[in-house]
Amino acid sequence: MHSELLALQANGTWSLTPLPAGKTPIGCRWVYKIKHRSDGSIERYKARLVAKGFTQLEGVDYQDTFSPTAKIISVRCLLALAAARGWSIHQMDVNNAFLHGDLAEEIYMSPPPGLRRQGEEHLVCRLHKSLYGLKQASRQWFAKFSNAICSDGYTQSRADYSLFTKNKGKSFTALLIYVDDILITGNDPVSIAATKKFLHSHFHLKDLGDLKYFLGIEVSASKNGIFISQRKYALEIIKDAGLLGAAPIDTPMERGLKLSDKSDLLKDSSRYRRLVGRLIYLTVSRPDVTYAVHVLSRFMHQPRKLHMEAALRVVRYLKGAPGKGLFFSSNSDFKLRAYCDSDWAGCPLTRRSTTGYCVFLGPSLISWRSKRQKTVSLSSAEAEYRAMAGACCELTWLRYLLKDLGLLHHEPALLYCDNKAALHIAANPVFHERTRHIEMDCHYIRDKIQDGYVTTRHVNSVHQLADVLTKPLGKEIFVPMVHKLGVQDIHSPT
Repeated sequence: MHSELLALQANGTWSLTPLPAGKTPIGCRWVYKIKHRSDGSIERYKARLVAKGFTQLEGVDYQDTFSPTAKIISVRCLLALAAARGWSIHQMDVNNAFLHGDLAEEIYMSPPPGLRRQGEEHLVCRLHKSLYGLKQASRQWFAKFSNAICSDGYTQSRADYSLFTKNKGKSFTALLIYVDDILITGNDPVSIAATKKFLHSHFHLKDLGDLKYFLGIEVSASKNGIFISQRKYALEIIKDAGLLGAAPIDTPMERGLKLSDKSDLLKDSSRYRRLVGRLIYLTVSRPDVTYAVHVLSRFMHQPRKLHMEAALRVVRYLKGAPGKGLFFSSNSDFKLRAYCDSDWAGCPLTRRSTTGYCVFLGPSLISWRSKRQKTVSLSSAEAEYRAMAGACCELTWLRYLLKDLGLLHHEPALLYCDNKAALHIAANPVFHERTRHIEMDCHYIRDKIQDGYVTTRHVNSVHQLADVLTKPLGKEIFVPMVHKLGVQDIHSPT
C-alpha cells in the first residue's frame, strides 16, 4: 500500500484542493490480490487503490469508455507466425498501466485512507491522471500508449487496433497489447531491443523475457513449434467442481444429446453460471469442448438439472487430459483453408441451426466458432450456405490481419463444405426459387468467389473437421477429428 501511494504521488495522479461548490467527490477503496505463477506458487502480494467509478455520471465525469483489447485470434495468429518463422516472442508488463492516462474531465475523489493529514480534513483529490476503477481509465491508457508507440514509427492495424507493426527495410517488428500485457516479436533483435528501450523511457515496464505465461495461457516453444495450453486453469476448474477424484470420460457431450428445458430448475443457478463462464474462457485453447460449452451457455438464464449434469460431464472429460492444447508447427506454407458445417434445425427449442467453422494457417488452427444462427433455415442447404457465409467473413478479416503481419495471400483461400447444394448456390446466381428468401448479406460469399478471394471445395462428410463444432460425436469419430484439428497433449498423465 505504501509503495502504491508513492507511485501515485510520483506520477502526479492528483493534487489536494478544496472541493468546489456543486461538485461531489467519488469514493475510493483498497483492493488486495495475490498474484500466482503458472505453477501455482505465489509471485507477489498486490495492493491497488481503486476509485468507485460506479458513482460517476455520464456526460459529467466521463464521455466514452470503450477501449480495444487484442482479439484472442490475433494472439494465435501471432504465435503461429512466430512458430513458422522461428522468431522469439518477448513479454512485457506495464506497472500501474491505467495511471498513465491523462484526464480531460474535472473529477474529484475523496482522499484514500492514510493520506489525510491533520489540518487537511476539508481537502479532496483533484485527479489529473486516470485511476483504476474510473469509467474512462482503460480508454485513456490505450490512447496514451497508441500515441506513444505510433510516434516511434509503428503503424496501427485496421484489422485489430491492438496490433502495431513496424517495417524498416528487411526489419519487421510486431507488437500486440492486451490492456497492460505486451507481446513483441519480429525478425530483428536490434529493433525489438530499441522498442523495449523506447517503451521504458515512457512507461514503467517489467521485462518478463521470453513468453511463458500470458492471460492464463501457458506457452511452450521448441524448434518444432509452439504449444499453448491452459492446464493450470483446467485443473482449477476440475478442483472447483469437486471432481479431482472422478473417473475421466472420452467425449465432452453424449452422442446425439439435445438439451432442452424439460427437467427441474436448479435451486442455486450461480454455481452453473460460474462453471460455464469459466469453461467459456477455456475454449481459447480447447476447440474440442467449444460445441459443448456453446450449447451449455444457451441456458444461463434458467439452468436445469440436466444442464448441470452435462456441464459436469465436460469437466470429467477435461479430467482425462487437462493439459491438452493447440500446437503451432514450425513447418508452414501459410495457406489459408477453412472448413464449415451446420447442424440443420439442431436446437430443439427454436429449431435454428448451428454454424461451425474452423480456419487453418498452414497446418495450424488459428480460428474456430460454434454459434446458433439468427434465423430458422428452411433446408439443410440454406443452413450450410449461411455457415459458408460466416466462414467467408472470417477468412476476409484474417486476410487483412495477416497482411498487416507481413503475410500476403495472392492465392484464394480454400473453403471446404460437405453440402453440394450449398456449393452450387454459392457459385451459381440463377437458383432464384431456392434463394429468394435468404437475406442479401448471405450472398456476400458470391462476391468473394467472383473476386478471387475464396475458392469453394467439396469435402466428404467423413473428413469434415467442422463436425466437432456443430454436433456431439461418438468417441470413434470425435478422437481422430480432434487430433486433426491440432489438439495435442505434451504433458505426462495426471
